[in-house]
Amino acid sequence: MRVRKNDQVLVLAGNYKGKKGKVLKVFPEKQRVIVEGVNFIKRHTRPSQQNPQGGIVEKEAPIHVSNVMVVCPKCNTPSRMGKQIVFDEARNRKNSVRVCKNCGEMLVSSK
Repeated sequence: MRVRKNDQVLVLAGNYKGKKGKVLKVFPEKQRVIVEGVNFIKRHTRPSQQNPQGGIVEKEAPIHVSNVMVVCPKCNTPSRMGKQIVFDEARNRKNSVRVCKNCGEMLVSSK
């Protein structure tokens, strides 16, 4: 999967098509992501210590990774991501980095 946490993405399909948001959580085994402000569901919750009132809570639900596209921070356009091998002199080993297919800029992810 070429989508990671804290990436800015554009929703390509569904009710929230055209909306941009930040990736909050990634589920690689299910190929799904949770995007901030996208795909809200209503969850009926019982009263608990965290939520003593209970009631109906709105929260984001996961959407399939094929329905989102990463927005490149440099060219500010939704673009496909590629992989490139870069040699790291500080650690003396090879690293794989994500590269924007439009402008060729490397995307550095904050883990």
